[in-house]
Amino acid sequence: MTRNKDCYLCAYYRRIAARRGRQRALIAVMRKLVRAIWHILRNKPRYQDLGPDCFTRPEPERAMHRMTKEANRLGLTVRFERITATA
Repeated sequence: MTRNKDCYLCAYYRRIAARRGRQRALIAVMRKLVRAIWHILRNKPRYQDLGPDCFTRPEPERAMHRMTKEANRLGLTVRFERITATA
């Protein structure tokens, strides 16, 4: 598929292939490539690879939003505060 094993599309392929199979993963990567190419040709931005750790990188804001939505759905109120380190 690609010669570089440490890229976003490779990680995307492995993620989809584990759940859906190799052929569906290949089609999913092709669709993603077509959309990226269309976007680049239309808007002319520089391509920036998100990296292989894109799916495993922690995103605290997204996690807080997800937890808040879940708590609200259960009828609870959630408040997030930073933890101060004490030495």
